[in-house]
Amino acid sequence: MKVMELELPYGRTPLRFSCEARHIEVLRAAELPEPRPLARQLDEALSALTAVDGARVTLIVSDSTRNEPRAEFLAAIRRRLPEGTRWTLAIATGTHGPSPLEPLGLPAEFLATATLVNHDGHSDRDLVELGITRRGTPVRVHRCVIETDLVILTGCIRPHYFAGFGAGAKAIFPGLAQATAIRINHQLKTAPNSVAGIVDGNPCRADLEEAVRMIPAPTFLLNGVSGPDYRIHAVVAGHVERAFRDGCTIARPWFTVRAQPAPVVIASDALPVTASLYQAAKIAAAVAPLVEENGTLILAAECPDGVGPLETVNEAVFRIGILPRLPVGARLVLVSGMAKDLVDQTLLTFAPSIEAAVGGADRVLVIPKASQLLCEPLRGYGS
Repeated sequence: MKVMELELPYGRTPLRFSCEARHIEVLRAAELPEPRPLARQLDEALSALTAVDGARVTLIVSDSTRNEPRAEFLAAIRRRLPEGTRWTLAIATGTHGPSPLEPLGLPAEFLATATLVNHDGHSDRDLVELGITRRGTPVRVHRCVIETDLVILTGCIRPHYFAGFGAGAKAIFPGLAQATAIRINHQLKTAPNSVAGIVDGNPCRADLEEAVRMIPAPTFLLNGVSGPDYRIHAVVAGHVERAFRDGCTIARPWFTVRAQPAPVVIASDALPVTASLYQAAKIAAAVAPLVEENGTLILAAECPDGVGPLETVNEAVFRIGILPRLPVGARLVLVSGMAKDLVDQTLLTFAPSIEAAVGGADRVLVIPKASQLLCEPLRGYGS
């Protein structure tokens, strides 16, 4: 038997554990070269951004559940637009509810002068209905993207477990949409092509992009292309859908990893993905293709913020979004900082430690920083 001492991103501190098995493989994305200075990348990408002096501009940034360079996005955009621009800052929270401001890292002087929209998708106040998509999703969004001269969408392109990749049009829908409408769109996560890495032909992505095309105001996209190291290695800007696809094409090979499916898969990631079980579901979705039939997926996530909304996590996330992706007979085990009685209310099985969950497995696959990876089984495996 082989014994390895390992450390995983887990939460507020790393998780150290001892793994014993006949074969242990640690799967990571390939390292990328040092990125160019972000300010230079942003300035180059924004060469086509214009607005008249005094224009109303709605700038959308992600909420605190995303690790993104919001201050750098803002600074680059302000360098490009006239001093007389009238700013509205909209925080894209989707179904999360209003976001704390401090973790966003935005300058106090800007927050003091801009109109702030800390979106609450559970309140119909300030929502405007624009129609219904062909797939039946009502398009109800905050009026700040209607009553403006320009909407600038920011975010970071990285794999998303049912929208293909994050960012792009998601800043508006679901970012600034009504919670009920968002959940209707998210039912499309059960479709076969609503998976990480697929954009064209992805029903969920097509539906949210159709929703955003209903926005009457001009839109402009500024997206960083994140690497698995969480740094920005490229920037795309311009048309919301075309620039987004350019970014996805750049990102896809950076995140793709391949391995033989294993009877035990241990997967983890860093904050903010491991802040709650609601967010940590992304880890399970990413690595599901590498779990053998009747195997075990061990999700290592501290979850200092707890489960999240219990019924939503159980039914809307794990029941329809995660469990169908796992192979026949697979079980899902959680190693976290939460008490057993709380974990027992979820659809996962409690384990006090990774060592206890692994047991006497013959082969173990360990995947740190798993939530963003595009995991593919090695070709020919099992044939």
